[in-house]
Amino acid sequence: MNGNESGRQTRVLFLVEGHTDIRFVTGLAGVCDLTLVVPSRPFRFSGLDNRIREAGVSIPIHEIPGGRISFQARSLIWLFRNARRFDVILTQELLRGTLNANMASLTSRVPVVANILVPATEYFRCRRERRQVSWLTAWSGEMVIRILMSMNGRVVARCAAWGPYLQSIARQYCTRVVAGHYYGVDTQFFRPASPAERLALRQHLGLPGDQFLILFPSRISHEKDPETVLKAVALLRRHGVPAVVLNLSGGYENFLRLAAEMGLPLGSEWVMGRPAMHPMRDLADYFRAADVICQSSLEEGLSLATLEGMACGVPVVASEVGGMASHLKDRVWMVGRRNPEAMSRAFLSIAQAPAEAAEKAGRQRAWIEAEYSRTKAFEHWRQLFETVATERGKPA
Repeated sequence: MNGNESGRQTRVLFLVEGHTDIRFVTGLAGVCDLTLVVPSRPFRFSGLDNRIREAGVSIPIHEIPGGRISFQARSLIWLFRNARRFDVILTQELLRGTLNANMASLTSRVPVVANILVPATEYFRCRRERRQVSWLTAWSGEMVIRILMSMNGRVVARCAAWGPYLQSIARQYCTRVVAGHYYGVDTQFFRPASPAERLALRQHLGLPGDQFLILFPSRISHEKDPETVLKAVALLRRHGVPAVVLNLSGGYENFLRLAAEMGLPLGSEWVMGRPAMHPMRDLADYFRAADVICQSSLEEGLSLATLEGMACGVPVVASEVGGMASHLKDRVWMVGRRNPEAMSRAFLSIAQAPAEAAEKAGRQRAWIEAEYSRTKAFEHWRQLFETVATERGKPA
């Protein structure tokens, strides 16, 4: 029986093999009877344990110690022992965690839903592009990823893929693909600021009030492209625009180090970095205070930062890659991959015509409210969990 028939919420086990977001956890906890299984080290290192406690979310959390190999083995044992207690198992992507969930599903008959948020092979290729791995590691790693995705895609009950680009990738591996929404955008939190509010926010946050503020809110990882945004801002400053760029991420020190290594003119005066902000408390104020949100990437599934910027009515400049290219092309300032000159021109057009840019950006909020609101996202998850749980035990 599903939640509607029995009067109870669907019992969902969320198997987290790496990191997840507090916004996703709190939202899921509101639409299902949620239990987490997490790797202990990332869970605590990321601060997710504290954020769950601060949010007042009371859910069972089972921590599994050790590194990747240990987590793979111990989580599989845990699933074999406990999977039957749940109606649905939720996993991340179609990789190691989903493999374990699918093996447990074969004996427990508990259906698995895989949440697809990244183009896994395309992300991995970025490591080779950056020469972080050898050609042999790149080839063998991609083969393993493709084998896992092919095996898992045939077994899971649903692949919930976020946006048309990821849905097209998921259909290469999954027999049943549905639209995914992740945690959506809290449009009450991410909302436009008036010029007076923006100035007050900058004063409150200790940000320059009289400079053109470009927010680059991405972690520094192999699929992101901080080099291009740094070069673009340097070019913008040559045109006389007093621009600064701020990175908010857990790896902001790497951003500052990269800027120093690139030898940018007067870089220490206009390159800024701060730790990642609490996404449900502080983050939106930085978006609302910015003149531009920049998502510079080598590859991207879709990017919530772009959607959050659009919800704030702030102009968004994005690399023409992945899901951003296919889904946002006519809604943001799209620039070529690894093209600092084009990115600089986009920044300059916004700086020179702020009223027109604000008008274009402001039109996108209604689309975000209609398509990507947090309320819609978790209503989707509730319905999906109930549908899949109802199918449990039925003949294929």
